[in-house]
Amino acid sequence: MLSQQKKITSSKLFLIAFLAVVMLLSILGRVPAIALPSPKHYTELKFPKLPKLELPDYTRFELKNGIIVYLMEDHELPLIGGRALFQTGGRFEPENQVGLASLTGTVMRTGGTSQHPPEEINQFLEQKAAAVETSIGNTVGSAGFNCLTEDLTEVFNLFAEVIREPVFVEEKLELAKQQWRGSIARRNDDPDSIVSREFQKLIYGKTSPYARTVEYETLNNISQEDLIDFHAKYFHPENMILGIVGDFKTKKMRSLIQEKLGDWEPTSEKVEYSLPDVTQAEVGNVFFVEQPQLTQSYVQVGHLGGELDNPDYVALSVMNNVLNGLGGRLFNNIRSRQGLAYSVSAYWSPNYDYPGVFVAGGQTRSDATVPFIKSIQEEIERIRTEPITEEELKNAKDSTINSFIFNFQEPAQTLSRLMRYEYYGYPKDFIFRYRQKLEKVRVADVQRVAEKYLQPEKIVTLVVGNQEAIEPPLSSLGNGSKITSIDITIPEPS
Repeated sequence: MLSQQKKITSSKLFLIAFLAVVMLLSILGRVPAIALPSPKHYTELKFPKLPKLELPDYTRFELKNGIIVYLMEDHELPLIGGRALFQTGGRFEPENQVGLASLTGTVMRTGGTSQHPPEEINQFLEQKAAAVETSIGNTVGSAGFNCLTEDLTEVFNLFAEVIREPVFVEEKLELAKQQWRGSIARRNDDPDSIVSREFQKLIYGKTSPYARTVEYETLNNISQEDLIDFHAKYFHPENMILGIVGDFKTKKMRSLIQEKLGDWEPTSEKVEYSLPDVTQAEVGNVFFVEQPQLTQSYVQVGHLGGELDNPDYVALSVMNNVLNGLGGRLFNNIRSRQGLAYSVSAYWSPNYDYPGVFVAGGQTRSDATVPFIKSIQEEIERIRTEPITEEELKNAKDSTINSFIFNFQEPAQTLSRLMRYEYYGYPKDFIFRYRQKLEKVRVADVQRVAEKYLQPEKIVTLVVGNQEAIEPPLSSLGNGSKITSIDITIPEPS
């Protein structure tokens, strides 16, 4: 009987709730619709002026042994991250040992330290949800760590060990070599990788440190002793810049750094950092890589460029924005109007301390390869010889200025930029000078730099594609260009 009463009560409650919902919907249905204002056209929208950007507070000091340190507090989350830069790079490795720097950077971490074997390090970091990583690129060596605030002392101690006391165990070196061999075996699988790699060789030269590639033979020439020697030559305190950002107190962090790194003795042998000479290897010709399986062509055209400290860099970056993007000339004229490209771009791309490249290109149908290249050439010539419009100038400058704030989204971004400027010898306010100069760029400035720095007579052209499907043939590009085939066969070790 009691069970039946409960069922009746539940049914009544459900009925009452259902009727209440029906009545509410009925009432809402009688409420007159509120007229919303029509949306404004995007040209009518008004936005407040962007706020003035300033560098967050930070501390810079130098230890007696030569280590330069940047500290930036950020207490938003209980996290701390650090990064060290070392003056080294693949450009300093011997020509017959290409890959030595990269292997040193890899095994420096994976090979363990004199106090902790690799497995113990990996287990500790996994338990702490922390990371310690090392690498060496073409122009810089890097070591970094991330951890919770509460684990800082232990993780930083391990970080210092990895930098100072790596042991480069043979087993981990062989594993890293095997992974490299796998990369070599697969390097011709991706047409994008082929065109980028071979274009660099055409610009800098096959043996240039800025274009040469790791081969089976160069890997075989690298021993454990070579890694130890490379580390000893470049990893020492007066060659190091350390930056740490996160949830810490500066005074305590200074003490920790002094404790773990302050007793590191400078090297007795001064290392000379003579940068490799750079000249353009090939000029004015057309090169081709046969890939018969392709139904489209991958194209890059361009020539040697310049460095970031070029006084005309700001105007050149505006030129980049006129050429690129959804409203840029290349997208509008070559992709949208002519339908000649899946993707297309052109950039004056400088480097910090050696010349970069001016490179244009993209992907197109095999039968559109020649028209695509000619259209790029026409756009390069047009921006050299005809002034851009005031509207193009405004759009190019606005897109850069409006995105400027994203360089400072996180304190770590700002700290990383300060360290890079110090590493390459740039003023710490370089990016602010860039913005000031950007606002002063005029139409005449863009045409002047385009005419000065874009040099059609020096442009080298590279196509990766199916020769039979390219019609008209590349020889129809004219100007007496010689078509040279590039052999990308992977050399076997002797």
